[in-house]
Amino acid sequence: MGNFTFKGMLLATVFMLLGCLSIQAGDDGLITKQITVTLDKAGTLPNKIGSTKKFQITNLKIIGEINGTDLQMIREMAGKDARGNDTDGMLSVLDLSDAKIVEGEGYYMGNSYSTSNDKIGDLAFEGCSGLTSLTLPSGLTEIGFDTFRGCSGLTSLTLPSGVTKIGSFAFEGCSGLTSLTLPSGLTEIGYSAFEGCSGLTSIPLPSGLTEIDSNTFCGCSGLTSLTLPSGVTKIGYYAFEGCSGLTSLTLPSGVTEIGYSAFEGCSGLTSIYVYTEKLPDMGRDVFDGCDAKKCTVYVPKGTYDDYWLSEFGYFENIVEFDPTGINNVITSNDAKELSRYSVNGQRLSSPAKGLNIVKYSDGSVKKVAIQ
Repeated sequence: MGNFTFKGMLLATVFMLLGCLSIQAGDDGLITKQITVTLDKAGTLPNKIGSTKKFQITNLKIIGEINGTDLQMIREMAGKDARGNDTDGMLSVLDLSDAKIVEGEGYYMGNSYSTSNDKIGDLAFEGCSGLTSLTLPSGLTEIGFDTFRGCSGLTSLTLPSGVTKIGSFAFEGCSGLTSLTLPSGLTEIGYSAFEGCSGLTSIPLPSGLTEIDSNTFCGCSGLTSLTLPSGVTKIGYYAFEGCSGLTSLTLPSGVTEIGYSAFEGCSGLTSIYVYTEKLPDMGRDVFDGCDAKKCTVYVPKGTYDDYWLSEFGYFENIVEFDPTGINNVITSNDAKELSRYSVNGQRLSSPAKGLNIVKYSDGSVKKVAIQ
């Protein structure tokens, strides 16, 4: 009887110890389910979460107004403090779709960076490489400089429809970003905004853009094709330098200026379609490092000499074409459509009313009238 009692007490003690260990592991482990925090007042996130839980949360949704105090807390949870030093934060998924950024007390970075209404401020998430998914506030209108610089863990991001401006270096070094949706109302992208985003394979540019600033897509080696909006007039220096995966390029009729080394190192280019009849002002070494033998440049009829004597003369193959009505070209029956453009060089995702210029897999180009 005594032996049975002893064994029973021993087993009970073992189970109690295991239970304590289990509870301890739960308390110290990461919280992987989404935690939703509703703020009645901006600046109260630290009080809501507390210092003991902030480094355990991996998935967070915030509802309500947030200011610099809240953003500093979010940075700490995402691995960086207000001085840019590493923390033990493990936040990887952040949903701010129902949050609103407001002006208010508190600095999120150093002693000078505070929040403004409906703007993701400068350096807001700089260096938060652990973030993999981020949903921005629906009312956002502007993204500051260096905002997501070095967020190499981000894989995809959709910018809210109201965003009209992206600051310089905003996404520099976001090498994990494979897709990015830019809003149709976007009119300004700062220099080096997407520099080093080597994971991007395509990035449709909104029609309101008039300038591609310097270094904007420098080092985006994953890009394979690019059609600039019809309103673009200026391409800055080193704008697409090192985009080695780029195979095709379309320059619209309104381009008047191309900066030096704009397409330097775009070694994968095989075709360039130029729709401007007046030769743009060009800097030096625009196409340095491109394959002069492999790439064919298509220029408007009657402009061969001008283009051959310019930086475009770097290429051995320059061919004239009629951008408003391609020469009569016979397309083989089994040829497949590769791409479609409007008469001003704007790439089309589907047939559009009017004249369409269609490129086929057999190398032919054909004018198609859509009623």
